This record gives sequence, C-alpha cells and structure tokens, in this order.
Amino acid sequence: MRLNKFFTAAAAAAGLAITFSSAFAADITGAGATFPYPIYAKWAEEYRKASGIGLNYQSIGSGGGIKQIKAKTVDFGASDMPLKAEDLQADGLMQFPAIMGGVVPVVNLEGVAPGQLKLTGQVLADIYLGKVTKWNAPEIAALNAGVKLPTQDITVVHRADGSGTSFLFTDYLSKASPDFKTKVGSGTAVKWPVGVGGKGNEGVAANVQRIRNSIGYVEYAYAKKNKMIHTQLKNRDGQFVQPDDETFKAAAANADWAKTPGFAVILTDQAGKTSWPITGASFILMHKAQADANKAKEVLKFFDWAYKNGGKMASELDYVAMPAPVIKLVEDAWKSQLKDSAGKSVW
Repeated sequence: MRLNKFFTAAAAAAGLAITFSSAFAADITGAGATFPYPIYAKWAEEYRKASGIGLNYQSIGSGGGIKQIKAKTVDFGASDMPLKAEDLQADGLMQFPAIMGGVVPVVNLEGVAPGQLKLTGQVLADIYLGKVTKWNAPEIAALNAGVKLPTQDITVVHRADGSGTSFLFTDYLSKASPDFKTKVGSGTAVKWPVGVGGKGNEGVAANVQRIRNSIGYVEYAYAKKNKMIHTQLKNRDGQFVQPDDETFKAAAANADWAKTPGFAVILTDQAGKTSWPITGASFILMHKAQADANKAKEVLKFFDWAYKNGGKMASELDYVAMPAPVIKLVEDAWKSQLKDSAGKSVW
C-alpha cells in the first residue's frame, strides 16, 4: 500500500480504525497511537520486503492500544503518553520509545498559506477554552499583521478518542495557560469545553479539511501529506518557529532518557530558540513475561531493524529517529526486562 493512497483513504474514512497489512501473513500485531502510524506503515512495507514478515497495526488511539496490550490481544501496544513507572510495574509492562515527532495546529482558512498564521500557546489555549471565538479577534490579529483574517466564528476540532496526541497537546496548553490547566488539564481524554470531535489523527484531519474556518491538531506527517495549513507557534524562548524535523530535534536535544524511569520523557515546551513546543516521543508497550518468546523476538527484530534502517524514512516523513545512545539504552532494557516462561532473556 502506498502512503499517498493511505492518506487519501484516511481522509475519506476518518474516524475508523485503520489497519496496515501486507500480502504476506501478518506475523506481528500491534495497536494504538495514530501519531506514528505513517512511519510504522512505511517501516512495515519495507520490512516485509526485507524479511517476509508482515505487520498488522491498528491505528486506534493510544487509549485503545494500552487496553489491548493489557488484555494481551496484540503483541505490542503503542502510546504517545508514556505510562508512569508504577503503572508499568502494576501491569507487568515495559515501555520504550520508537520514534519522535511533532503535533501541529492546523486550520482551514481561505487565503492563508501553510505556516503563515502565528499563534502563541496562550492564544491557542484560549481558543480551545472557547474564550477566543472569532478569527479576527484582537488576540489573533495582534500576532498576524498583514494577514487577512476572516470575521467568522472559529470551529474547534479535537480528538474524540483516548489519544496520546491529545496528551501532548493538552500537556503543552496546560504549561502555556494556567486557566487551561485548571479548567481542562492534560490527559489522553479530557472534557473539552467547546468543539467537535474526530477519531484518530485521521478523523481530526478530515474534519478540519471539511469544515471551513476550523482549527485542529494532528501529527505533522498528516498535515504535510494532506497539504493542510499548519501554523507557526511561539516557543518557550519567545521565537516563532515552523514545525519540521530540525525543530523537533531541537526540542529533543536535552532529553535525559537514561535517568527517566521507563524512558517516560515528555518533550513539550522545551527550551531552545529553534525548539518546536509540541514535540513528543511515541512509545511501545510489551509484557515483561512473554508466553510466546519467538513472537516477542519477532517484534524486537522489527524495531531493531527500524532503528538501524528506518532513519531516512523517518526524516522523509518529518519524524525524528531515536539517537544511537538511546537505542543502546533501549536494547539493553530488552535484554534485562523481557523474559520467556523459563526466565531467559528474549533478546
């Protein structure tokens, strides 16, 4: 399946769980975050060519992925919200980062070019709180001299499902706005004060494309492939920046993976003049005790291959590959934490 066809189909069938499978037997199963789906699909396509092993990945949202791995109905779960160490321990899980990327606000505004509109975290939070309701509101106009802003109401689009993308977005807005933190807070599923919901990054993208004068938030690959109008954002250092792999890398530059239990690094609102403020990692969840050691090893072989061979593909889709020192930490964790029924290391 070609990625361009996927993105067209995703927009047409927004809100539905999406499955990638090959013509070969789908030997590995996973479910969860929609944020990394474009790169997982590309990796799966190339890995099938290299190994003959297929991947069936259900793009159903981080909340669904966490539920499915806990229920042991898939070989791995995927979440953009890292689980806390105590939650991993309680469910006998380990987690590791697979890829990094950025969440971007996207709009449907006639006459506005991609990357032209400027927003701050405070203004974005006020839009999602329902406090700023028109596109020509003074708060938006003050940031966008020379941009022709419509007089119409803003239609807010948000996720309707449990979502790691929502976690990253709301975590950032909670840091940017004390009012948002108090009234909404951060999480995979929150009570939105205003707006319409879409299921998955696919559903949000489709709604924004369909509804004029709307605003939503999606993983950058969805915005780029669907030629959506993304915004600039003002970062922690007071600079307006565009989303791309370089600004995502800048946000991740100072992350301390080694000292963070469960690799649970959160990359929103990072310091740095070129840092994109809504950057995050996507995580893989697996059970520490593996009843089927061979299947677990196949999962690890896939991600090992992706770490070693998938960096260029990730960059082409504006994701950020995990740095080599982090990969070494992750694979050491595989050896120490993932065991078969006899207590022997799977990796």
